[in-house]
Amino acid sequence: MKITLSVIKADIGGYVGHSSTHPEVVETVREFVKKECEKGNLIDFDILTCGDDIAIVMTHNHGVDSEVVHGIAWNAFEKGTEVAKKLKLYGAGQDLLSDAFSGNVKGLGPGVAEAEFEERPSEPVVVFFADKTSPSAWNLPLYEMFADPMNTAGLVIDPKMHEGFTFEVLDVYTGKAVKLNTPAETYDLLALIGTVGKYVVKNVYRNFDGEIAAAASTQRLSLMAGKYVGKDDPVLIVRAQSGFPAIGEILEPFSKPWIVEGWMRGSHNGPLMPVSFEDARPSRFDGPPRVIAAGYQIAEGKLIGPADLFRDPAFDKARRVANDMADILRRQGIFEPHRLPADEMEYTTLPKVLKKLEGRFYDAEAQRVEEEEKVPEKGDVD
Repeated sequence: MKITLSVIKADIGGYVGHSSTHPEVVETVREFVKKECEKGNLIDFDILTCGDDIAIVMTHNHGVDSEVVHGIAWNAFEKGTEVAKKLKLYGAGQDLLSDAFSGNVKGLGPGVAEAEFEERPSEPVVVFFADKTSPSAWNLPLYEMFADPMNTAGLVIDPKMHEGFTFEVLDVYTGKAVKLNTPAETYDLLALIGTVGKYVVKNVYRNFDGEIAAAASTQRLSLMAGKYVGKDDPVLIVRAQSGFPAIGEILEPFSKPWIVEGWMRGSHNGPLMPVSFEDARPSRFDGPPRVIAAGYQIAEGKLIGPADLFRDPAFDKARRVANDMADILRRQGIFEPHRLPADEMEYTTLPKVLKKLEGRFYDAEAQRVEEEEKVPEKGDVD
C-alpha cells in the first residue's frame, strides 16, 4: 500500500511568550483536521507540539505537495490563529506570511516534510520536531544516522544498507540542490553540510533501491519574509528498521548534544536538548533549543502512537550536558560565538545599526598620520 506521510508545522502563537502552545489553539487545530479526516481527505492524523510550535502529522494517498493536504494544514492554522489572536497570544499567526493559500504552503511560512513510500509489513517511523533552531540542526544527526558506521552498525552488517545512502542537499539561498552518494562522496557531503547557514539536508535515499529514508523541512522564514519573524523550528521524518537504521541508531546521535543556531530571537548558538513531550517547553533565555522524537507504527496508513522516544533516563546525561553547554555559552552574553556571526544577523536590527553609523566610520590610519603631522618636533619654537 503506497502512502504519503506529511508533517506540516507552524508557530501561530506562543503561550506564554515563546515557551509553549495554548490548549485552546491546539484543540482548534485538532478539531479542524479531525473533520477533514472524517470526510475521507486523510487516512489518519496526529498533532504534536514543541515549544510554541504545532505540527500536523498526516497520512494520505494524495502524494507529496498535495493541494488538498496543504490546504487542510493552512486552514487549520488559520483557525488556530483566530483563537490565538482572541487570547492575545504572542506572535499570533507569525508563521503565516500570506493572507491567502495558493495551493501549497511552501513559501508561505509553515515548515513541510513529506515522504511517499510503499508501506512495509512493519513500518516504524520517527518524527523529530525541534523548537528554537533552524533546518541545519538535522545535518549532523542525519550524517551520523545514514553515513557514519561508528553510529550505525547497519551500514556494515545490513545488506540493504551496505551500499550506503544518497543525500539531497539544498542551498537555501539559491534554491538549488545536489545529490551526493555516500560513502564515495562523504567528504564532499561534509564540506557542504558543515556550512550550516547555507546548506541543509532535504532528503536521504537508500542506494540499494532508491527508497526514501528521511525527509526534512528546509524552509527558512527570514529568507521568505525578508526580515526576522521567528526561527524555523524544523521537522524531520526518518524511516526505521528492515533496511533502514534501527530505532536505537536513529536516536543515538541525540545522546551527545551539539551546537545549533537559534535560541533567543533566533540569533544565538545553543545546545540542542533531547526532551520528552512534557519537557518541550523552553523558557531559559527562550531555550535552550529542544527536540522531541515521536515514534509511530504505520498500519494500513493508520498512525499507531506516538511513543515518546526521548522519555528515557538514558538521555538524562545528554540533558545535563546540554545545560552545562548552555551555561558556557550564556557566559558570552551578546558576544560571539554565543551570538550568531554578522552574516546570520542580516534580518535583525544589525543592518539598521550599521546604516545609522555609516557616516561616522572613518579611516583610522589616515587620521593617525594626520594627527602625527600636527605634533611639533622637539625643540621647535612657536
